[in-house]
Parts: sequence; C-alpha cells; structure tokens
Amino acid sequence: MARALKPGMQPDPNLTAAPTDETALPAVDLQRRYVRIQERRDDGLVAFEFSIGWPELAVELLLPARAFDEFCAINRAVVLTD
Repeated sequence: MARALKPGMQPDPNLTAAPTDETALPAVDLQRRYVRIQERRDDGLVAFEFSIGWPELAVELLLPARAFDEFCAINRAVVLTD
C-alpha cells in the first residue's frame, strides 16, 4: 500500500526511480523448472537444487531417489550439469 506524502515532503528518488539496465532483472519464465543434482547418497537419497525461472536462484532439497524422479517428472524439470 502506497502512503501519501505529507505537505512539503519529496519522494525518495531511490524508491521511485524506474529500473535501469544495471537494476533491471532478466526476463523470467516461471514455467521453466531446473534441478541440479549435488549428490546421490549411499542411503538412497538424492541431494539437489531446485529452481523456478532462474537457475541461479535455487533451494536445496533432499528426496529418496524414486521421489526425486517423480518430482522431476511432475515439474518437467530440466536437469542442469556442471
């Protein structure tokens, strides 16, 4: 919710400035899903990173191998390799 300025106040230019090439985020496709496998453990778990839109921004997850395969299929995830 935007708050009204009191009489005599000026807006902060850092908060109202339009994005520049330096601050604009790259385009994102929220339909794109990515996984990057970190480790297939001896106990049957798969440690991996999962991201939506930007492969650089990910969360770390741990699933049993079969659940990992289902997770990738449901999300139609692209497997990234280093």
